[in-house]
Amino acid sequence: MNADPQRLSLQELEKKLEASGIGLSQAEAAARLHKYGPNELEEKTVNPLLKFLSYFWGPIPWMIEAAVVLSAFAQHWPDFGIILVLLFANAVVGFWEEHQAGNAIAALKAKLAVNARVRRDGKWTTAAVRDLVPGDVIRVRLGDIVPADARLLGEDPLDVDQSALTGESLPVTKQQGESLYSGAIVRQGEAEALVYGTGADTYFGKTAKLVQEAQTTSHFQKAVLRIGNYLILLAVSLVALILLVALFREDPMLETLQFALVLTVAAIPVAMPTVLSVTMAVGARTLARKEAIVTRLAAIEELAGVDILCSDKTGTLTQNKLTLGDPYCVGGVTEDDVIRNAALASRADNQDTIDQAVIGSLKDPKALDGYHVLHFQPFDPVHKRTEASIKTNDGKIFDVTKGAPQVILSLAWNAEAIREKVTTAVDEFAAKGYRALGVARCDHDNRWQFLGVLPLFDPPREQAKSTIATASEMGVSVKMVTGDAIAIARETSEKLGLGKNILDASGFEDTKQYETAQLAEAIEKANGFAQVFPEHKYHIVDVLQRRGHIVGMTGDGVNDAPALKKADCGIAVSGATDAARAAADIVLMTSGLSVIIDAIKESRKIFQRMNSYAIYRITETIRVLFLMTLSILVFNFYPVTAVMIVMLALLNDGAILSIAYDRVRYQKHPESWNMRLVLAIATVLGIAGVVASFGLFYLGERYFEFDRDFIQTLIYLKLSVAGHLTIFVTRTRGPFWSILPGRLMFLAVMGTQLLATLIAVYGFLMTPLGWKWAAFVWVYALAWFLINDRIKLIAYRLFDRSNAAVGPTIQS
Repeated sequence: MNADPQRLSLQELEKKLEASGIGLSQAEAAARLHKYGPNELEEKTVNPLLKFLSYFWGPIPWMIEAAVVLSAFAQHWPDFGIILVLLFANAVVGFWEEHQAGNAIAALKAKLAVNARVRRDGKWTTAAVRDLVPGDVIRVRLGDIVPADARLLGEDPLDVDQSALTGESLPVTKQQGESLYSGAIVRQGEAEALVYGTGADTYFGKTAKLVQEAQTTSHFQKAVLRIGNYLILLAVSLVALILLVALFREDPMLETLQFALVLTVAAIPVAMPTVLSVTMAVGARTLARKEAIVTRLAAIEELAGVDILCSDKTGTLTQNKLTLGDPYCVGGVTEDDVIRNAALASRADNQDTIDQAVIGSLKDPKALDGYHVLHFQPFDPVHKRTEASIKTNDGKIFDVTKGAPQVILSLAWNAEAIREKVTTAVDEFAAKGYRALGVARCDHDNRWQFLGVLPLFDPPREQAKSTIATASEMGVSVKMVTGDAIAIARETSEKLGLGKNILDASGFEDTKQYETAQLAEAIEKANGFAQVFPEHKYHIVDVLQRRGHIVGMTGDGVNDAPALKKADCGIAVSGATDAARAAADIVLMTSGLSVIIDAIKESRKIFQRMNSYAIYRITETIRVLFLMTLSILVFNFYPVTAVMIVMLALLNDGAILSIAYDRVRYQKHPESWNMRLVLAIATVLGIAGVVASFGLFYLGERYFEFDRDFIQTLIYLKLSVAGHLTIFVTRTRGPFWSILPGRLMFLAVMGTQLLATLIAVYGFLMTPLGWKWAAFVWVYALAWFLINDRIKLIAYRLFDRSNAAVGPTIQS
């Protein structure tokens, strides 16, 4: 079907579908099922084995795999075993994270109806929803989930709740010829409908397709790739230089290859993916204690950088619960009188949202005691009002009614006298986005007296305004997104302190074409968006991302799932549908938005730890690479052996896992990977470390005249001790004492360095040093630790001035 089925008249649609109100034959339905396919969402699955193998592909896995091959070629089996274990450990951690993330499409499918009443061969029968086809006639009634997109037949209207699909906070009334969306819930009425869309062609199916299409590469993944690329380029360049020199010197090729192995092992941040994943996993457990469940670990790093938070209005910023405002009263009628009479015209056991709101607003729970309902006429879309006959304990009988203000006003005996004031009150309520209810009472004289107008609205959550203010202080701009009308959106936005600049998303029209520079700028500057459909939410996020923002999205309904998946960090709020939870990266288990602020603070702390580790890891790699390369080129000497390199990796990277528990302070602005700064600081500290190592080499060979085996042990201990002390330098931008380290990290570092010292002192797989020279190395390393901390401060000061001079840059 080329034309939009929703824009065709019923007659045109029936002609297009070659169908009528009597339904299809079983044979025709079978033929169409073959043509259109089953009425279900297609789920794309990936072979788990292939998914697992994908974790062995990429710059850092390539480096690790190269080391494995070189180890086997040189028959360094201990190295081979250790590196292979680390390679598989990284793959298992990554695979398990993604496995835990859940399946959004499966959750969407679970929200669809299972069976439907359909007319086949002129008879009503129950069929599986997956067997419905365009042209079928179905019957839906109170409580049913609409099984496919359909147009309403007959004159009986329906009230349907499609809030989970479109974000509208109140049920909507559907008249003859109007569309019912698959997944909507019938709240009132019973009717027949003509199916025109099934499976992926439904409004619901398009939402699911957007979820599948929403794929993003996290900034964390990009940062790890850039670090890997930097170290690969460095290692390849230095190995190539060594090979050229070895060929020129006619050095033994096997010895040169062994050096290439050692250099490759030294260059690989073997444990980096694992350390960063563990750091985020520990942070995820901390967030879980605060009732925020993380389903994708990389989302923690993304949340730290979020600078725009697109928040769904209904149920997120608001309570998704109708509440009465201050009534407009006519004459001498009091507010309590208006509310009491409106409550008498309501029925609690009908589970009607408006009736519940009216009854719930009574100040005195016993206000209706002494009144007995003789007859109750529920709301219907034709008469647009409820009515009840009431008898009091003293025998008085009267009628009460509530409904559309103009309908109630037309009943009043003095309608003309009060019409202007009532209309003005209704218009004022409408301007604020409130739904208005007229209330009237008929006493023994059989004359209806108009009592007043009740405004109904969905109130903001109690902590929403303060949460938004706190988010603003932390550099996060909140934008409200809702399917409600623009008047409701603007009123809610003002109450929350967001501002009045609300864009009408219905004007976006073709969302594949609307991203002009002018509209993109308007989206960026808007305080919120009204009349938003799922594809609008998806593209709002997309536009903001392409304008350089890291976007968070909160939501609770099926309609939010595509945008939650597309956003850098999707957050499903408390009470969210399964579809929203499965598409989100973080699921909140408590109501309110304050937990999001806690999550942002925690994520920024986690980012600080990861940034500190990245600088530390690159610094140490540079130190070892340049030390070894310059040693072999200038002195034709290996400063450390392959076994020493493996010990360094095991002890240092093993203990550094404790950085996940380090004590840090969160920043008051969004975090992002500034790789230029990370690499620059690491390079400066790395070069300083190389100078320190050559200083020790000079003292050992020229001043103390040690043999080179003894010097290798000296340098090994220096690299181990000074290397781990470096983490205390990189963990702060200020002096190392400005933030005390976490107790666990301090004990872990000191513990491993005590072990490294014992290995060097007693000569395990190396020449023994003895306690005297081990103490000398410690003093030397501590002295350079203080020097490096001062170098770090100067480097940060210079880079900050440089950035200020050239202006802001886009960070990656």
